[in-house]
Amino acid sequence: MEVDESSPSSLLASPSSLSSDSIDLNFLPFLRREPKSEPASPEHGPLPPPLPLPPQATAVVFAAPTTPDLSSPEVLTPLQSLPPNPDEDALFAEYCRLASLYLLSAGAGAIVPAPTPEAAAPAAVQPGSGSAAKKRRPRSSELVRVSSLSVRDQIYFRDLVRRARITFESLRGLLLKDDERAEALGLAGVIGLGSVDRRRVRADLRAAALMADRDLWLNRDRRIVGPIPGIAVGDAFFFRMELCVLGLHGQVQAGIDYLSAGQSASGEPIATSIIVSGGYEDDDDRGDVLVYTGHGGRDPNLHKHCVDQKLEGGNLALERSMAYGIEIRVIRAVKSKRSPVGKVYFYDGLYKVVDYWLDRGKAGFGVYKYKMIRIEGQEPMGSVNYRAAEHLKVDALSMRPTGYLSFDISMGREIMPVALYNDVDDDRDPLLFEYLARPIFPSSAIQGKFAVGGGGCGCIENCSIGCYCAERNGGEFAYDKAGVLLRGKPLLYECGPYCQCPPSCPNRVSQKGLKNRLEVFRSRETGWGVRSLDLIKSGTFICEFSGIVLTHQQSEIVAASGDCLVHPNRFPSRWLDWGDISDVYPEYVAPNHPATTDLNFSIDVSRARNVACYFSHSCSPNVFIQFVLFDHYNVSYPHLMIFALENIPPLRELSIDYGMIDEWVGKLTM
Repeated sequence: MEVDESSPSSLLASPSSLSSDSIDLNFLPFLRREPKSEPASPEHGPLPPPLPLPPQATAVVFAAPTTPDLSSPEVLTPLQSLPPNPDEDALFAEYCRLASLYLLSAGAGAIVPAPTPEAAAPAAVQPGSGSAAKKRRPRSSELVRVSSLSVRDQIYFRDLVRRARITFESLRGLLLKDDERAEALGLAGVIGLGSVDRRRVRADLRAAALMADRDLWLNRDRRIVGPIPGIAVGDAFFFRMELCVLGLHGQVQAGIDYLSAGQSASGEPIATSIIVSGGYEDDDDRGDVLVYTGHGGRDPNLHKHCVDQKLEGGNLALERSMAYGIEIRVIRAVKSKRSPVGKVYFYDGLYKVVDYWLDRGKAGFGVYKYKMIRIEGQEPMGSVNYRAAEHLKVDALSMRPTGYLSFDISMGREIMPVALYNDVDDDRDPLLFEYLARPIFPSSAIQGKFAVGGGGCGCIENCSIGCYCAERNGGEFAYDKAGVLLRGKPLLYECGPYCQCPPSCPNRVSQKGLKNRLEVFRSRETGWGVRSLDLIKSGTFICEFSGIVLTHQQSEIVAASGDCLVHPNRFPSRWLDWGDISDVYPEYVAPNHPATTDLNFSIDVSRARNVACYFSHSCSPNVFIQFVLFDHYNVSYPHLMIFALENIPPLRELSIDYGMIDEWVGKLTM
């Protein structure tokens, strides 16, 4: 990876001059013209006065919040000073206040500087532990651009970003689970925050605060111009705070992220990213060409302009980025019923500002407009793929008149149809296999194993903590109320046919089959592959790996004939990654119960298979295998259930790590 080093006026205007002959993982900063004291970051405002501290706690003095000035750019005022707003974005204004409250709940202690990277990691901060809360590390003022990455570097940074996203989502899920338990006990407040109403303290804000306290926000030590290593064009995010955690867009509230003039080496502000949320009536978004409205001049209550905008702050930063030819990251917010907050954010790639002007807006006041054009040669936009997939689900032939070999290769055996599409060549091989929605187990393997250990639970209503199936899972259920896997385990027990609980029981998830529209498609790069027409949230069930299950003895006989066998014991234990919060709580221990035995069986997919058999192999996959039992209790023959390891946008290929790569993997995808 190469990082340019020069002044903005000379270097940033000429990205084409970058050399890619060698790869260097060291980030090199732009040279400063002169040493300057660093002012407060524009996204940070003074924190409100703290709540009364517990006895013997050290008092921390905060500056009083100020009142927003409508004549200046909006949302650069302290976040906690913004008035209540029913819109989802306005809720982020509570972040700084709630983060400070959450960290103060740790008990006695003072805010101390964040340790240097060389320092040893401090102990985890837990409510009531008495550990000291750390001050959030300010964002760096050093600008860098990553010019090239080797394949190895790309995998490294992708895994780094994925780990941060897993930590964020795992914390959020566990915090929601704790809130559910507290609510069941009749507690109105949030654990660790006293009497604060839980409805005002979103779990994503608290998860981000915990990660900030542990110095886990990425790219805080540099301001990256252009693409962020490890984040691909089209990636989807359900929470705006996640954009901040990853450094994709550092503003909690503002639509323009930029380096302020006081921090810039040139003394001029530099814009790095924008969010197009559809909140400005003067925006004109046509995909590759975008007319973006500057910020400022809006009444935060009426959401309309009431004064003229000024060429300052983020508005001036966009103009300066145009002058220097600096590319801008564009993130679009799209409404989605699959999102917990009603919208999803897609990273749509890099744009160049080619023109700007002051115009009279629809409200009658002056607004700055910026014409941006998308840089060619990038992957398709996530927001475009999302809308295209929605259209395909309704009227596929209008978008793809040719190429479909079948609209449902499962022939109704799956709840959702599985399409087969090939616009590359004449290969029709998937039509030659019998489709098995569920694996066929040998009778000798499951006979007498239906009621081992006492059978199923006797719950009359939906299962709750303390029931028999919960005890099988180590005293807890594996899923949240939305059916999202909270953390991976060696083995999961779902309620099955011998349980008395109803089909609506939240402990019945993977056994219900497909919930997403999957499509087997032909690719020039990977042969046959699988993609989804739906947006798949991380931690959700996708499908089962199905075929004819063979015992160890049968496997040896069939393998001699050259048939295609899948060996479950070869899949890496990537379930360990899902739910891992050891970066925040070093004392976290991965689950080791329920335990499995040595899995010596195989799955014959040479004659009968399902959609999972066409997943492509990857060393950096977006799905993982979780072993599950529900219709029998022989731990030597679990179901191979596939879950999402990250948010998977529509039309992105699903990939899995098969572990040991040999001829059988090639037979699946050829």
